[in-house]
Amino acid sequence: MPLNIPNLLTWFRILMIPVFISVFYLSDETLSMHNKHLVATLMFAAAAITDWLDGYLARVLNQTSAFGAFLDPVADKLMVAAALIVLVKLDYVDAIIAFIIIGREIAISALREWMAQLGSSKSIAVSMLGKVKTTFQMVAILLLLYHESVLGLRADQVGTLLIYVAALLTLWSMVYYLMLAMPQITKKTRKAN
Repeated sequence: MPLNIPNLLTWFRILMIPVFISVFYLSDETLSMHNKHLVATLMFAAAAITDWLDGYLARVLNQTSAFGAFLDPVADKLMVAAALIVLVKLDYVDAIIAFIIIGREIAISALREWMAQLGSSKSIAVSMLGKVKTTFQMVAILLLLYHESVLGLRADQVGTLLIYVAALLTLWSMVYYLMLAMPQITKKTRKAN
């Protein structure tokens, strides 16, 4: 495991997850709900920024590694899953929305792993649709975590709208990636029979 700045940032994101979750388990006397929202939002924003930063630094500093390429998406998925589970527990997000988003991440990760074993991982590389989905998802989670008014708009209402858009984009991107993988799936199925 190469110990470099990008990998340390990725490990930082993973280590932030239990701290992020524990914020909402503090008593209201220890930390008011307003401050819980603020701290959780800042932590999630820091995770999102370090996600972008570690990839950028890995390329600029020429510190890319197979381990980093594996760990980075795992850290992202863990942080998003943790945030969604917290939001479901707080009743800020419907469980079905969290299930769609988390389920898609697991399914596409498994698909990518399988395609890599077949030597076809480039055929389902991250697309613009996946990036748009991730942007909607991250902004929605930030607004839902903040759960306060911003410039007269209720962040939770805007976040709820955006998380539904993110869920639709999640399903659309899953179908898109499955269609890209279908030739390999069909080919592998024919060989097996």
